[in-house]
Amino acid sequence: MSYLITGAAGFIGFHLAKALLEKGEAVIAIDNLNDYYDVDLKNARLEILKAHENFQFGKIDIADDLALDEYLKDKAFSKIIHLAAQAGVRYSLENPRAYVRSNLVGHVNMLEIARHKVGLEHMLYASSSSVYGGRKDLPFKEQDRADEPVSLYAATKKSDELISHTYAHLYDIPLTGLRFFTVYGPWGRPDMAYFSFTNKILAGEQIEVFNHGDMLRDFTYIDDIVAGILSMLEKGPISKESAPHKVYNIGNNQPETLEDFLSTLEAELATKAVRKNLPMQPGDVPATYADITEIKNDYGFEPKTNLREGLNKFAEWYKHYHSKAGN
Repeated sequence: MSYLITGAAGFIGFHLAKALLEKGEAVIAIDNLNDYYDVDLKNARLEILKAHENFQFGKIDIADDLALDEYLKDKAFSKIIHLAAQAGVRYSLENPRAYVRSNLVGHVNMLEIARHKVGLEHMLYASSSSVYGGRKDLPFKEQDRADEPVSLYAATKKSDELISHTYAHLYDIPLTGLRFFTVYGPWGRPDMAYFSFTNKILAGEQIEVFNHGDMLRDFTYIDDIVAGILSMLEKGPISKESAPHKVYNIGNNQPETLEDFLSTLEAELATKAVRKNLPMQPGDVPATYADITEIKNDYGFEPKTNLREGLNKFAEWYKHYHSKAGN
């Protein structure tokens, strides 16, 4: 079977593509390789994927509908995993147009690809736990209202869910949205807190700890995320009566305080952090905590990696990658 993955040079896209290729599946990959973070890291991920003969890659911007249509017009695939997006809550304060272009225009372009693809069985797409905004009634459930986002990033992701429901209703496209909860692990994104903390801790530099570390996050290890997506691809879509569209939380269901997370990271790096405590940053939220009842019931999703094990694997990868890169 052939799969189309957008954002394949990104963190989750890379791990998912690698898992599918190792199972003998064919992967058609798209990524625009933008410079939001280190392009060398994206290229290093791609080099691993390119070692598989059943891997195809196109450097395509999903917001460019003409280039997207041209690249995919002769490609055969029956399932889409749409992960390409402009990521990051804080960057949306600096460059809002990038989020509108990639997360809104790009998402509609991918829905149009799905709409016109004969024989499409399923399209999964990335949403985010950020859609829950500053809710304080934990854990977050899919049925909770999510119409008061506190960042533009969150607003674009919620908009993607609404637009997807409309497309599913109008055109009978089987769509599944995934609200990711703070995914971490080897080959992760350098803009994520745990990655930048590691950079600075090992360099002896000061780290900025927002809200004095009094934040709760549902840190979810990448292997658990990939296992969950693979089970969804294997079983197929589970639709609601109103439209073939459903949204799921996909998280660890074991939230940790940022303070505990930092202490565990310090232990795995065998180095104490030099900390600067700061107030909450605009657009950030105090807590994320996933209720995963829906995805567990429908797909048997059950994360297995605890925080210490996950950070140990990340720390080992980080040291190896940077020693190999000569950094």
